[in-house]
Amino acid sequence: MYRTAITEAMSEEMERDERVFVIGEDVDLFGGVYKTTRGLVEKFGPKRVRGTPISEAAFFGLAVGAAMTGLRPIVEIMYMDFALVGMDQLVNQAAKIHYMSGGQVKIPLVVRGQFGVGTAEAAQHSQHLESWFVHTPGFKVVMPATAYDAKGLLKFAIRDDNPVIYLENRVLYLRKEEVPDGEWLVPLGSADVKREGTDFTVVATSNAVHKSSEAAQRLASEISVEVIDPRTLDPLDLATILKSIKKTGHLLVVQEGVVGASFGAEVVRQVTQDGFSYLRRAPLVLGARDVPVPFSPVLEKAFVPQVDDIIQAIRMMLGPGAPASD
Repeated sequence: MYRTAITEAMSEEMERDERVFVIGEDVDLFGGVYKTTRGLVEKFGPKRVRGTPISEAAFFGLAVGAAMTGLRPIVEIMYMDFALVGMDQLVNQAAKIHYMSGGQVKIPLVVRGQFGVGTAEAAQHSQHLESWFVHTPGFKVVMPATAYDAKGLLKFAIRDDNPVIYLENRVLYLRKEEVPDGEWLVPLGSADVKREGTDFTVVATSNAVHKSSEAAQRLASEISVEVIDPRTLDPLDLATILKSIKKTGHLLVVQEGVVGASFGAEVVRQVTQDGFSYLRRAPLVLGARDVPVPFSPVLEKAFVPQVDDIIQAIRMMLGPGAPASD
């Protein structure tokens, strides 16, 4: 499962490097609410796996200081929304110290947090904040959609000497997938083509990757849709995206965050700047509605794009009766 892959990644990296430790407000003997640290206290002891009070600024600050001394902290935050309470420690300290020290100080810090729409946890527990972190120079931002990527990207992030914001979609935690045995790494900054196609390019993030893949499957008899998962939002593997658009001439970015000033909008900006001549039609970002996340399950479902919405957007972009490739 997705969450098991995360646990394995932390366990393997703690075995490999004694400088790695885990702290957070959802870390306990039972693995927390989402069970991502299950078994780590018994295996590594309370010195390296420690629960904290609900004081985000305090434990973010502790982690930044520990990283400055050469340790490699992993901070688990129960909901990524709660990071807003400690943004000064993250944005003004963690993201900037390497630059402001002239490269003398490294911050090998990973901040893990879950987010997502689909569990009816309302506006203060379900936000997509990835664009906030992408907008901050100094952060690397990771958003895995599969168990394989969740493990490989986390292991790579823990070994990175820069602060990494690692975003886990809670609706994917119980998703089961076949993965290989043993260790594997997924480098940051490498996109993955989840489904190959020739007529249309969809760039999707997190749970939208699975929705887009289903949409592509349903359209397979009439339109060949390529689905690309960036996996890391910053650094962005623009080359893989441009290679696909050069082939298809079309781009739809699908996300579950709001569209304005979003990651999807940034993808469109970079594509039009560096690959404008490849586009046969204007690109589009399909995302959440511009309102706080609703609590009602019915409204929450309507708040973000679903498979039918993705299919409709692709058909609309190609135009009525238009051939997929022209």
